[in-house]
Amino acid sequence: MDHVDKVLEQWRAERPDLDVTAMGVVGRLSRVSLAFSREREKTFALFGLNGAGFDVLATLRRSGAPYCLSPGALLASTMVTSGTMTNRLDRLQDAGLIERRQNPDDSRGFLVSLTPQGIELIDKAVEAHVATQARLIEVLSSNDQEILNALLSRLLEGRDSNPL
Repeated sequence: MDHVDKVLEQWRAERPDLDVTAMGVVGRLSRVSLAFSREREKTFALFGLNGAGFDVLATLRRSGAPYCLSPGALLASTMVTSGTMTNRLDRLQDAGLIERRQNPDDSRGFLVSLTPQGIELIDKAVEAHVATQARLIEVLSSNDQEILNALLSRLLEGRDSNPL
């Protein structure tokens, strides 16, 4: 029995009229998400990053050479407000990981690109991130991982208007 089983058992005893099946699924997803988030943050911290900084750098890196996007494209990909994005970009620029430059196609706008230092850092950080994620789910067989991935994908369908 895990913690969620104990909670469900208590609710079934106190409120047998309620079907708490969904509470079990959502409760477990929440607990797994929290535990995994903590582990990811530990990995990011090894590189002087937090999840927000990693998200921006990873978005730029996976966009392909020249690792450059408009702030609007970054906003759409990371799903944060413009004020939040500005703060993230300021910190990353101060750390020498990104640079802002005028957009040659729009003199009113600018582009955000990875610096060589940013590329080097995100490449190392993403390798560690992938290893952390693999470690977090290693208790599941490859087949179980595929099944869980398919089930979670189905659960997200129609729930997320901005696919990652």
